Amino acid sequence: MSVPVPILRDEVQEHPVPSEWRSKLREIADALNDGNFNLHGLECVEPLDEATAAGIARNIDAYGCSLTALPDESWDTSVCQWQLAYWEVLVDLFTVEEGRSDLVLHVNVFEEAGSFVFKVHFVYVP
Repeated sequence: MSVPVPILRDEVQEHPVPSEWRSKLREIADALNDGNFNLHGLECVEPLDEATAAGIARNIDAYGCSLTALPDESWDTSVCQWQLAYWEVLVDLFTVEEGRSDLVLHVNVFEEAGSFVFKVHFVYVP
């Protein structure tokens, strides 16, 4: 069993994605994989506007590979960093054809009323 990764407020350097957020980030990746680009119906996840959802769909389509569920291996290279008001999270996405791809899921995580709210910024190749 792996050691839990804590939530850190460190604006100086990146850290691994906290264990507590990983299931929600997997849920977001699964929704994108299923074509739910607006992210409707996901608890604690802000739905995306049509323009952002369409841009994400275009980027995934243009990449030319099929997304797949996030394996545990994703957490070896995915990172987050405190930005004084929220955490910026970059999750390496995986595809059927390549395994770890060049695509990243860019999410901002806010703490609101003692829970976390996930706001997807975009999916792209950095």
